[in-house]
Order: sequence, then structure tokens, then C-alpha cells
Amino acid sequence: MRAGRGGQPKEVLLCGRNGRRVVFGAMNLRTGHRLLVPREHQRAADFQAFLRVVRSSYRGWHVAMLLDEDPSHTAKGSVRLADEFGFELLWLPKRALQLNPMDTLWGQAKDVVSADKQYATLEEQVERFIGYLETQSPAWALKTAGVFSDDFWLGNVL
Repeated sequence: MRAGRGGQPKEVLLCGRNGRRVVFGAMNLRTGHRLLVPREHQRAADFQAFLRVVRSSYRGWHVAMLLDEDPSHTAKGSVRLADEFGFELLWLPKRALQLNPMDTLWGQAKDVVSADKQYATLEEQVERFIGYLETQSPAWALKTAGVFSDDFWLGNVL
């Protein structure tokens, strides 16, 4: 607030929109290979761009993607494109992100790269986040995701 004429408070509008980026990610649960794609938004078109990256990297493979029900994932165009590519979409139960093997990788990277740190630009932070995940070994990714655990919930399909 700042004073207007006659000392009366005057409202100052703030946009309240902090910069934000989304990193779409997928991991091969047999090899630990990861695909990471930063985008400005998490819209259907952004997810569909990610699906195209997955297709180009895993052409000819059976691809099963474990997804939450974010609108970018469930959009008709996204589901149609995944079907066109022959991808199998597996839906996580609501409020069960801990079942997503990538979630622990995200948490680890956020703790190392983002916690209590401020970067000159959002792009630098995104670059460091992705760089951290890309420099970790495939074995690290699989272990961090819980794949080697005896009670890993997807162990029977691997």
C-alpha cells in the first residue's frame, strides 16, 4: 500500500506470478536411462512435445508410462498421441505420488540444487537441476527410485 492524495491508503496491484518451469521426465526402469525435458508450462502441448522426445528415443520399444492425472497427461490430444505412438499409459492412484519412481529423483535433485539456494536466473536453476540428474549414474537413479528394493511395487514386471 502507498499513500494516495490526502494521505489515504492506495492499493498497489502486484502481479504475484513468479517465474516457473516444468521438467518432464521419464526413466527406463531396466537401464536407469533418463529423459528430461524442460518446458515453460505444463500444458497438453508441452506434454505432447515430451511424448515426441520419448518416441524418438525409444522408437521400436514397448513404452509404458506411469502418470498422475495432471490435465496435461489426461488431455484428449495427449492420450490420442500416446495411443498413436503405441505407448501404454498407466495411471497412478490419486494422491499416490510416492508410487512414481521418478518422484524420489525429483526430491533428491530439489534438495541438492534448489533448497536454500537462489540463482541469478530461473534458466540457471533449471540447467543445474537437469545437470545434477544427468550426471548421476544409471545405477544411482535406479537405487534412488527404489527399483533394487525387494518390495519395489513394480518389481514383478521388471
